[in-house]
Amino acid sequence: MATIKAAILGFGTVGQGIYHILNEKREELKNKLGIELEVAKILVTDASRERVPGTAHLMTTSMDEVLAEPGMQVVFEAIVNEEPAFTYLKRAVEHKCHVITANKVMFAKRGIELQDLAKANGVFVGFEATTAGGVPVIKTMKNILLVNDVSRIQGVLNGTSNYILTKMRSQGWSFETALKEAQNLGYAEADPYNDISGQDAFKKLMILSALAFGEQPDWADVEVVGIDSISAEEVKEACEKGLRYRHVAEVEKLADGKVVAKVGPQLVDKEHPLYPVDDVNNAVALDTNYIGTLTLVGPGAGMYPTASVMVEDYAEIIGKRAGFVVTI
Repeated sequence: MATIKAAILGFGTVGQGIYHILNEKREELKNKLGIELEVAKILVTDASRERVPGTAHLMTTSMDEVLAEPGMQVVFEAIVNEEPAFTYLKRAVEHKCHVITANKVMFAKRGIELQDLAKANGVFVGFEATTAGGVPVIKTMKNILLVNDVSRIQGVLNGTSNYILTKMRSQGWSFETALKEAQNLGYAEADPYNDISGQDAFKKLMILSALAFGEQPDWADVEVVGIDSISAEEVKEACEKGLRYRHVAEVEKLADGKVVAKVGPQLVDKEHPLYPVDDVNNAVALDTNYIGTLTLVGPGAGMYPTASVMVEDYAEIIGKRAGFVVTI
């Protein structure tokens, strides 16, 4: 049986999730794919600290060492910022490795470039985990776009903001109280700026725009408004009218072909597809010409939702190379 060697770049929450799932699903993946997957290298910034028992011998701080590993074919990337992630993945693609990323910041800006480079090198890029965590938005859109045209996308793309707005409505909490609870539960970072300002949702929206329309609007033209100015009183008044605040990321292709986008709080009623989406869930509503409006809902973040879709990307890529479809 053939063995495929893989590397994990970044070994925080998501990177560890990938490692655990690959080990737990090892036999099942072997039976379905007909190959053995071996995690051969784990790239970290500090190789002296063993995060998961039994992985010390796999850790390295050198991307050169990762690519020098004989038989390296797949690279999972779970680093936070644009760099060094893009440079690492560019090198991996040029080394004829398939790459699978969860890095929304990098992919929003460099995703089209990375995919073009991968195509030129005969390898695949998996990026399901960049948007909406465990919700299979990317693969669903890819299938839909084979026949349908998507005219508009509306999404709740940040679980932290959605949790805060949910608790402000259901518990009557202030924004500050809801944020503090989100931080206590690990939903929000110590510095929650990217979540509550809308920047996280904006990056994810740009990834969906590139997929749906083949282009992104000029980033400078996109209005991005956060949720921190919404008061408990405003939420209560909306609720009394049967409305709910949702932090909506929206991109649309107009009749003249122009792509426009915005991110910010919106009041939605019971008829709106995003109305029932509560807590840390994410949702994406796609307006299509043949199906109508399709809404996908699910967990937007976390170790296993994000890591699981990255492993699914791996199975899909290997299946494509072998000429069959794999579901796990």
